[in-house]
Amino acid sequence: MFTRFSILCLRCNQQRAWPTLNQGRKMSSFLKDLKKFYKSVSITQSGGLYEINLDKRKLKTPMGKIFTVPSEPLAIAVATEWEAQEKTIKKHTMPLTSLCNSALDNPTERSKETIIQSILHFLSTDTVCFREEQPPELYALQQNEWDPILEWVNKRYEVNIQATTSLLGPEITPEIKHVFEQHLRVYNSWAIVGYESAVQSLKSLILTAALIDRHLTVEEAVSLSRLEYAFQTAQWGRVEWAHDLDEAEMKARVAAATLFVHFCSENSKMVEKLDAQQEQSQ
Repeated sequence: MFTRFSILCLRCNQQRAWPTLNQGRKMSSFLKDLKKFYKSVSITQSGGLYEINLDKRKLKTPMGKIFTVPSEPLAIAVATEWEAQEKTIKKHTMPLTSLCNSALDNPTERSKETIIQSILHFLSTDTVCFREEQPPELYALQQNEWDPILEWVNKRYEVNIQATTSLLGPEITPEIKHVFEQHLRVYNSWAIVGYESAVQSLKSLILTAALIDRHLTVEEAVSLSRLEYAFQTAQWGRVEWAHDLDEAEMKARVAAATLFVHFCSENSKMVEKLDAQQEQSQ
């Protein structure tokens, strides 16, 4: 029997695009932890764009491109991730670097429109739209915590999304989809990468919209996303270090995605410049 969790997992697998064999080899090589080979990290600016330098070497993406970002705050944040590395470069601790690499390399060659459609799929499986009637305590908790977010999104976007107890998900009309589609198109090609990352982590377009709109903090968004999980562990116990680590990593991913969206949205002209450079290099 399919549970709501299994349906969500299937949805995520259907949305995931995989790189080609050669691209995959380059990516897997990049993801391996390396011994730290540099002493200093610096930033240089050229034509309004920013590059990261490790000693005198320019940082490059997994696909071999010069690592170039569209805003100074983003460059500083990425440089901070590299400065924080100690004896070993642990790439899983550098989510902003990873998001920049995704935007620069685009290994699966997805267009902005493809990413927007991927995000929109989450509306029909959005975490905050589902209610579990049993046990009654969980149902009451979901109503208390999730209903205010549904009220906010319906008012903010002038839509009518309702909670459901059906595994088939909420009814998302073409009109509702169109509203969010138009909203997502406002973001540039880099910001939309960060937006998708937040949606995938939270399993919720609604929570992400509230987060990016500063209606929720990262801590609040993650807590609401993990509501059912927190309820179950409160009932059955938790492996403290493992659960705490999982929550901390999720907060780091979501925080990085949120910063990425805001940093990239501040300078769309430079994003367009990077897009043009990428098209010329292809």
